Amino acid sequence: HDTYGMTTRSVHQFVLGILAKLGIDEETITKTQTGGPDGDLGSNEVLISKDKTLTVIDGSGVLHDPAGIDREELSRLARERKMVSHFDRGRIGAGGFLVLVDDNDVTLPDGRRVDSGFAFRNGFHLDPKAAADLFVPCGGRPSSVHINNVDALLDEENRPRFRFIVEGANLFLTQDARLYLENKGVVVIKDASANKGGVTSSSLEVLAALALDDETFATHMTVQEGVRPEFYQRYVAQVQERLEQNARDEFECLWREHERTGRPRSLLTDEISVKINDL
Repeated sequence: HDTYGMTTRSVHQFVLGILAKLGIDEETITKTQTGGPDGDLGSNEVLISKDKTLTVIDGSGVLHDPAGIDREELSRLARERKMVSHFDRGRIGAGGFLVLVDDNDVTLPDGRRVDSGFAFRNGFHLDPKAAADLFVPCGGRPSSVHINNVDALLDEENRPRFRFIVEGANLFLTQDARLYLENKGVVVIKDASANKGGVTSSSLEVLAALALDDETFATHMTVQEGVRPEFYQRYVAQVQERLEQNARDEFECLWREHERTGRPRSLLTDEISVKINDL
């Protein structure tokens, strides 16, 4: 689940789906991400994406570079599963900064004063500097964006600071916040659609355990001294193929039904979930 980035694979299919519909090259868009390179979802999001990431917020603090965070250094942290606190500050460009949760009385390059790095980290997803084309929450507290603070995601001219939000982390936005943003023109993909790859992967892991007797499972599905059996590797590849196809199918359904009915995608996700459960 973790090693092969199963959840991230489905989340990213929704990002790619949106960009394909709008004729946008992934390498041209900017992104803000919560959940750092030390986590399952965050690390795989770094490694699988090709965008220009401006901001990463994780348990250790806030890393921001208006010119785009150095992809090589960020990928190193993702491969080593280290927080942004380990980022080489020498690779932060002009106007960029790394503020850690233990920092106090920090002055940003634009002269802004940060009294508490902890409070700064907790609220930076609502900060104007976090603006980008795409927002992918890969970690954070439930209800980090709710109806009483969602207006902070609008600029001074009442325009959304994110064009697209694909919710990797569970419950990062409340439903009323999602609907508010959709009404403002933001393409929001709800967690229950976007991160379903993790559930698919887990279900198919259980299926293998149920379908095979103990001896067969030990031979073909158990990693021994770091060696993955051929059957295991083929099974992983087929699981990846299945969950990516499922994600593409659900994206197409959401996009088509939104275009056809005008209903918010967040509500359509709920209807799809009910239909799946009924089936």
